[in-house]
Order: sequence, then C-alpha cells, then structure tokens
Amino acid sequence: MKLLLVTAGSRGDVEPFVALARRAAASGHQVRLALPDRSGVDTVGLDTRSLEADFTALIESQGVSPLAAMRNLRDVVRPVMRGVIVNAARAAREFRPDVIAWHPKVLSAPLAADALGIPHVLVELVPAMTATREFPAAGTVTRALGPLNRLTYRAAAAAGGMFRREVDEAAEVMGVSRARRSSAPGATLLPISLAILSRPADWPDSVVLTGAWRAPVPAPGLDPALSDFLAGGPFAYAGFGSMAAGDPATRGRALVEAARARGIRLLVATGLGGIVVPDDVRGDDVFATRSVDHAAVLPRATAAIHHGGIGTVHAATAAGTVSIVVPFIADQPFWGAMLHRRGLAPAPIPQKRLTAERVAEALASAPGFQAAVDAAAERMAGEDGAAEALGVLERIAARPRTGAPRHP
Repeated sequence: MKLLLVTAGSRGDVEPFVALARRAAASGHQVRLALPDRSGVDTVGLDTRSLEADFTALIESQGVSPLAAMRNLRDVVRPVMRGVIVNAARAAREFRPDVIAWHPKVLSAPLAADALGIPHVLVELVPAMTATREFPAAGTVTRALGPLNRLTYRAAAAAGGMFRREVDEAAEVMGVSRARRSSAPGATLLPISLAILSRPADWPDSVVLTGAWRAPVPAPGLDPALSDFLAGGPFAYAGFGSMAAGDPATRGRALVEAARARGIRLLVATGLGGIVVPDDVRGDDVFATRSVDHAAVLPRATAAIHHGGIGTVHAATAAGTVSIVVPFIADQPFWGAMLHRRGLAPAPIPQKRLTAERVAEALASAPGFQAAVDAAAERMAGEDGAAEALGVLERIAARPRTGAPRHP
C-alpha cells in the first residue's frame, strides 16, 4: 500500500501522524508524510514532504487569540493555509498514493483523492466533525445542549468556506475543476483513547475510535541539571505548550506560589511563551526549561498542570499522572470538562481565572483522582491505536475502485 498522510497545525497535530507513519512503514508499506515546518517532532527515518507552512511562526507572531487570527487572516493566516492546501495537492499528485489520510485543516485532500480516483480517510483528532447527540462539537461549547448538540458540528464545515480560493488553486494543481461536493471519506479515524472518550452510539460504523496513536521511540538523554531536579523529591509539572496568551509572568508567579503553598517543587516547561517564571520567585524548588520529554518526566510528577490539548491529555493519563487542566482555546475546554466528568481530574481552571489559590486547591484534590487515573492508564496500555488505524486503511486501500481518475 502506498499511503499518503497529510497533517497541519502544531506539535499535537503532527505527533499522531508520525506515530501512524512509523507503524505503517514498519509493516512494509510505502509511506509519505506531508507536514508543516518546525513541528518539533522527530521524523528521522521517515519519507517526509514539507507543506511550506510554519504554524510555529504563526503562533509566535499572533499568539493563540482567535480575534488576532481573524484580524490577520489575509496577511498571516491565509498564506499558511495556502501552503497546506496547495502543497498537499502537489504531494498527492507527485506520490500518487493508494489512499490519503488527512487532517481536517487539509481542505484539498478529498479533491486530490477524487482527482486520482482513490479513497481518502479523515483523521478527526478531536470530535468536532462527526455529529452526535451525546456531546457538542469540541471547540464550541462545553455544556451539553441535548438534541441541539448536533447543530454545533456545523461550525467546522462553515470554517472551510473561508479558503475556497486556495482550494480552487489546489484543483488547478490536480488538473481538475473543483466539484461542488467531494466524495465522502471512506472512513473517519479518531486517535483518541477509549479511557478518555466513550464512542457515541449514534456514530455511523465508518467512524472508528481507534485509541491513541503512539510510537515507541527511545527517550532522549535528559539534561543533567533536569535529572538532578527530578531526583530531588516530589514535584508537579506545569506546561502550556504553544499557548502564548495573556500575561505569562503573572501565570508563572501563580503556579510557583501554588506549588509552594502545597510544599512541592515545580518543573516548568515554558513552551512558546505560555509561562514565564519571574526572577523574584525563582529558587531551588523551581526548574524552568523550554520543553521536556513527557514520557521521561510525567510518570514521576505528582500532577500535571497543562492546557488540555489531547496530546498532553493522552501523555499525562498514560503516565498515570492526574491532570489539572487550564484550558485556553479550541478543544481544550472540552477535554478539561470531559476529564472532570469521567472522574479523572479536578474541575478545569480557565486560563483567565488562574490564581495561586485555585491551582493550590486543585493540587490538594489531585490524590483523590489517582485511582481512576491509574485504571485509565492500565486501559491505555492495552490499546494499540496505530495498529487499529492501519488495519482500517489497509482494508480501504484494498477495496475495488469504482471511479476512474479525474486527473488527465
């Protein structure tokens, strides 16, 4: 099978695709991974193609404010999305795969697949595309709306309409005209653990909740200073990834004060600017670094204070570490609420309401969730989401093709 994987976004959007690419390549398939620049994910040994789109630079310049993104749609956001949409089509035309698996931001993937006469598979990293009555679309509202939950899933479809011009350009790359409607995905894969999300009963059979996609990779050697800190006794972890918003110094001060109030040390991953530790609160009980290897650090932490991206949610839960979620945007409030509802975490603390007192209270309550998190970690250890996903892709690629390629 020739498999083209196309993803877009920040590190959390890339890591699952890398894990699936490694699993598929190890199974003997010919795999190409098209991905954005500077994702921060190790792709050594994989056949990759750059989409010439830098989401890290976008975050560094604009932060994570949706209002800032809308204000700078033409000059900043649109060029990045053009790179994704147009270059994904180029990658498909050059590689000519048997099947394409694509991130929802890659709006040209169905068009490219139709032009080549091949199936395509949507990778729904968070539940925001496939409607259900059981919960609202991630990234919309966190409170259940009953029968109206299904209406919230229209938002994702409407967002794609902003980039019609770029999709038209992708159609030119493929040598076709853009059809009014592309073919439906042959399947939809959600790389989410069943320990965190239960499969809704009203999803169609073509939607598969596979479990998280994780690749076993050797842990990098830890910095000696970090190793010494980890060995020094109990600590909490705090990191907000790419969430550069608000006042990171005030946030950092509150986190340090909360940890000290509970008598524990604090490991801080500053990320792309989400946390700054002011000089006047630094001390031997605080270690700040830009990033850490979650697999090496989280199993040793008493709690993980993070933004609630699904990648970090998976990493913390698999490590058996209680999450304290401080959501900023998009799907993060959804996951914070979901973990709390399932008894896996204290109530989330919205980033604008983060105080030392609230974080200290959450740290105090964290041990009460440990048994449930340990059970979830045990369940995750038995999942092999990448293998499940690969099986679906193999079956779809093996189906007889019903349509001729539209590409000349």
